[in-house]
Amino acid sequence: MILSDSRILEEIENGNIVIEPYDRKNLGSNSYDVHLGKYLATYNDRMLDARKHNTISHFEIPEEGFVLQPGTLYLGVTLEYTETHAHVPFLEGKSSTGRLGIDIHATAGKGDVGFCNAWTLEISCVQPVRIYAGMPIGQLIYFPPEGVVLNKYNTKEGAKYTERTNKPMESMMWKNKF
Repeated sequence: MILSDSRILEEIENGNIVIEPYDRKNLGSNSYDVHLGKYLATYNDRMLDARKHNTISHFEIPEEGFVLQPGTLYLGVTLEYTETHAHVPFLEGKSSTGRLGIDIHATAGKGDVGFCNAWTLEISCVQPVRIYAGMPIGQLIYFPPEGVVLNKYNTKEGAKYTERTNKPMESMMWKNKF
């Protein structure tokens, strides 16, 4: 089951869902619209290595926007900081974003109960497209988990994406043992 707008509002009032900044006009019938933050990043090396710490360079989206190019992975970030203490959050692209040929996540659309941060976006495009800081970029939907959650992300040992930031974060795959 997906939470409806009235249930999302209840969970915000109860402190189980936190969205900063919050604006009631971004609440849909069963989702909350999130916006592109002002920072993007790209990897410094063209070839990435899953066992290596692949570093990134951040840059600010200029007022006149920034043109995404096909064949490049851009890391973006949501303007909104979120906390989800009792539900499983999913981030999906908006249909208007998709119709511009923009994908906002390659594989990481599901968050964990206890995730507290802005969302890093894995942005790619099929043709050049100009984007702007503050534009609607995706929507959060919330599912109630079945059963008690014993291991919330924000208290999980070894959780890699817990440092609060307003900038995109690179992959921390290199911290895994394999």
